[in-house]
Formats: sequence, structure tokens, C-alpha cells
Amino acid sequence: MRSEDLAITDMVKRLAMARPDIGFSLTLDGRTVLDLGVEPDLMDGRLPRLARIMGRDFGDNAAAVEASREGVSLSGFAGLPTYNRANAQMQFLFVNGRPVRDKLLVGAVRGAYADFLARDRHPALALFLDCDPAFVDVNVHPAKTEVRFRDAGLVRGLIVGALKQALGAAGHRASTTVASSALDALRGAALQREVSPFQSPNIFSAAGGAPVAVQAREAASSYAAVPMSVRMEEAAPPRDAGDHSLDASPLGVARAQLHETYVIAQTADGIVIVDQHAAHERLVYERMKAAMAGGGVARQPLLIPEVVELDPSEVSRLSARAAELAELGLVIEAFGPDAVVVREAPALLGKLDIKGLVRDLADDIAETGNALALKERLEAITGTLACHMSVRAGRRLTGDEMNALLREMEATPHSGQCNHGRPTYVELKLADIEKLFGRR
Repeated sequence: MRSEDLAITDMVKRLAMARPDIGFSLTLDGRTVLDLGVEPDLMDGRLPRLARIMGRDFGDNAAAVEASREGVSLSGFAGLPTYNRANAQMQFLFVNGRPVRDKLLVGAVRGAYADFLARDRHPALALFLDCDPAFVDVNVHPAKTEVRFRDAGLVRGLIVGALKQALGAAGHRASTTVASSALDALRGAALQREVSPFQSPNIFSAAGGAPVAVQAREAASSYAAVPMSVRMEEAAPPRDAGDHSLDASPLGVARAQLHETYVIAQTADGIVIVDQHAAHERLVYERMKAAMAGGGVARQPLLIPEVVELDPSEVSRLSARAAELAELGLVIEAFGPDAVVVREAPALLGKLDIKGLVRDLADDIAETGNALALKERLEAITGTLACHMSVRAGRRLTGDEMNALLREMEATPHSGQCNHGRPTYVELKLADIEKLFGRR
């Protein structure tokens, strides 16, 4: 398609997202590019309309977002962290029904998903913000595609808080595309074989005239030399599992451990494969975050307070955020009109470039209204500590330990992905497994 056609299609799609109660069709050069029927209701029809435009996978892996604050309401849908993209093209913001592009959204989304995605991955989402028209200036750009809010900090905080709440409500849920990718990989491997697995020779064939029993003994002796890399559990659930039967446990009951790295669990309608290190890393990270939130960030007084020279406007911004920075472990105060003095720093960060950190904080507050640099550094250190404190790959777990891991994952928000957005488990339904073996 030509660039003009692409621009037209993009605009019509954005308008269609905003109004699912209206049907849209687009024809370019005699070819139907878009044909969207009327959804029965403006609110209930929003997700089906978004799925038609953003893809069915988005509809299957989106969490509802809803929040309001001081006369500003936010609704929409946000993709699970494990359903991520290589760019931010699948992020949409609508203000009072008008599709807009705003840098505020980029910063807010980055802040909300910072715990779950690597920097080069981006979530998919569509957010709808409604407010008093006097609260927003729509005349920033000639094309009316950019806006300026009267209180940008309020809007950013609302978006970040609503997204975090929606992701937290999703619990241990992981994207369905994780299982689809695994199944596609298995199907691709089967198709690449030159000989069909149903036609290949096996130990029970009588090729060459050798008796089947002889071939079976020879095969058994050859496999006996291979060291076992699997630990099996009893078929019945552990006696102390209580109510954690197959039906009561979304992640099932542990049946085996493969290569001392992957836990295999049986669910009511399939199996779950858990990466024990990635899962436990996430659990430890969430515990550490909860401890930090409950008791604050431990501070370490500087032997010699650090004086950082800044512009007067930067000094004012940092001074206004001094209480927030103190909660994060950084104690600063104004030192004249063009400098601040740092008296305490977060103990987690150890030895660091104080001046560089303060300047980064000043830039963050000027751009987004929040101290992202310090938060991200603390989260990075916490993530590193969690990685070193978690169960390592290669450690053999008992049945009780494997089941305890599964139960804690079910009770812990965000346990479906590690700190870098990779899945901690893959769920395969029995119906899909049966298709792989031609039973369906």
C-alpha cells in the first residue's frame, strides 16, 4: 500500500476503535480494506472491536483497565506482559473519544510495565480517557493529534496506577500465545522430518528378520547407558496437598522434574511446564518489593555529603520531590539557588555515581514528573538480588518443593512472567497434545 493509503487506514482504524457502536468500512482502489460491523453496545463491544483491529490474540490476552481520579476517568484494555511487541505501534490513547498521540502515554506505559518487560519490548494496549474539556488543550498541534493536560502528573499517575492494578488482577495468568508458540515449534519440527514418525522403523518391527524381543533387548541396553535426567513423583497428589486437587489448582499437581530445571505438572485438562529458576526469581522479587514497600528503602549516610550543581529550575523540581525521594532512600536538600546536597543514598545501590544519578532524576522529573531513574535502578538491583537468591536451574527439587512452588505462583500476582517479560510457565491443553499425536 502507498503511504497515503496506510495513513488513511490507520486513521479510520483509530476512529473505529473509539466508536464500536458505529460500523466502518473502507475501500481503496476497489478493494475492501476494512469492514467492521456495528457492535451491540459501546462499552461491551469495545473489546470485540479492538480484537478485530488489533488481532484476536490481543482480545484473548487483554486485561480490563478501569480507574478514576478527581474527575478524570480511564478505561480500556492492556495486554499481558508476555504478549509483547518489538515496537510501540500497538499502543493507542483516546481522549474524550478523540484518537491522540501523546508522549505522556509512552512514559506512563513504560513506568507501569517496567517490572515486567525488557527495555526493547513493548506492550499492546488501548486506553480511553474521559475528562472535562477544560482540563485538556487540544490546540497543541494543527492536526489535533496532540494534547496538553492541565495536570499531566495526575493523568500519568492515573494511567500507571490503573495499569498496575489491571496487571495485578491478572494474577499468574500468562499469554495464550506462549502455548501457541510452543505448539507451532513442535509442529514445525515434525514437518521437517524426512520420514513420518508413523512410518519410521521402531524396536517392535521385525526388519532384517531379527525377532522383535531381541531388538527390544538391544534397544533397552543402549538406553541404559544414558544417564537419567528426570525425577518422577507419585501419580497421586501429595497427602498434605489439602484441597489442591487437579480441579482446584490452576497450575496443577507436580508429576516430575526434567533436567533438574523444569517442573512438569498435570492439570485437569492438560499439562504445565514451569521454568523453576524463572518462576522462583519472580516470587523472590515480589517478596522483596513488598518488604521495601512495607518498611521503606534502607538508607546509607554518606561520609562526605555530595554537592551537585544544577540549574535553579532543576533545584526547584528536586526540592519539591524531596519527600518522595526520601521514601526511595535518597535524602537531598537545597544548597543555595543552584545546587543540592545529598546526605543519604539507598543502601541497595552500594557505590554509585551520585552526581549522575541526581542529574538523571532532574531530567526524569522535568520530562515525566516522576523519579524514574532512581526507581529503575532500585528495581534493577532488586531484580539482580532476586536472581541470585532464587532456586537455580540444576537443583533437584522434592515433590513437596515443586508443589509449594506451584501454589505460591498461583497466589502471587505477575508470576506468569519473569522480570524480563519471559514466561515462567507454558500450559498445553490435552486437546492440543492429542492433535500433535494425530488423536484428533
